[in-house]
Amino acid sequence: MKAHRSPSILITLLAIASVAAACGGGTGPIGPVPTAQASAEPSVVQGSPDVTPAPSAEATDEPSTEPSSPTGSPSPSASPAGTTIVREYYWLGGPAGSAGLVAVLREIPGTKAVATAAVNALLAGPTSGEGSRSISTAVPEGTQLLGLKVDGGIATIDLSSEFQSGGGGDAYRSRLGQVVYTLTQFPSVKSVALEIEGEGDSTVLDRADFVEQLPAIWVDRPAWGAAIGNPAHVTGSANVFEATFRVAILDAAGKVLADQQVMASCGTGCRGTFDTTVVYTVSKAQYGTLRVYEPSAKDGSPENVRDYRAWLTPKG
Repeated sequence: MKAHRSPSILITLLAIASVAAACGGGTGPIGPVPTAQASAEPSVVQGSPDVTPAPSAEATDEPSTEPSSPTGSPSPSASPAGTTIVREYYWLGGPAGSAGLVAVLREIPGTKAVATAAVNALLAGPTSGEGSRSISTAVPEGTQLLGLKVDGGIATIDLSSEFQSGGGGDAYRSRLGQVVYTLTQFPSVKSVALEIEGEGDSTVLDRADFVEQLPAIWVDRPAWGAAIGNPAHVTGSANVFEATFRVAILDAAGKVLADQQVMASCGTGCRGTFDTTVVYTVSKAQYGTLRVYEPSAKDGSPENVRDYRAWLTPKG
């Protein structure tokens, strides 16, 4: 889809190898929308799980305050039985080159309908704590998921008419990007199609259609606010001069614990991927910052700086 395409068309987002379920009815412009019949949604392949969300993420507004929590680095198996971790994509504000899509984690009750649960969590919007740190959503309040099914590798999502309300073309593309990225977190998803109250066309979209919504240096893992482990495993994509940038880790007081050069697979006009590990030393578990930035080619000053709240732990 191009930026000028009408919002009412059917998007083809990413295909999940196994998703099908629906929730809640709504009221459309031509009357009540029947509640979709629920059907068993096959398990969705989730790929490598994220490190668990940081403990007590809403318990403290000040990074210097250590929430009550285990001191070890959480692992996916440490989550309570019967829960699943999913990723939601929102918008992290900032200056040009730094603002863009950002992943956050949600812990949901265990379910086979993981994709449905992920979309419903996305529609619920950021938490108050996330909102206070410049994380927002372009999805209009009141948007409902009317249906979600998969056929032939294409996930078709049916949303209520509220999804089309409010904002201009940029806002609409932002909310589309959020939906696309949220659904395509599943490795088995290859494309997605959007319907509005059962109507749409067959435009195909994937993450590549929303590259303009990414910051110059985009960290996809770890998610914002998550425990990053030690060493921290950092992956994403970047479009920077000579494909070179830096990743730093700062403690709760802002002290730099690590700062290393990273090179993406492509740069200077093309977006390349990166995958790196960063070892740091911290005396106790605490909230800190994962920072990515590009040294200016002119004088070395930081450019395209993007900070992620992160739960730091001593090296095990």
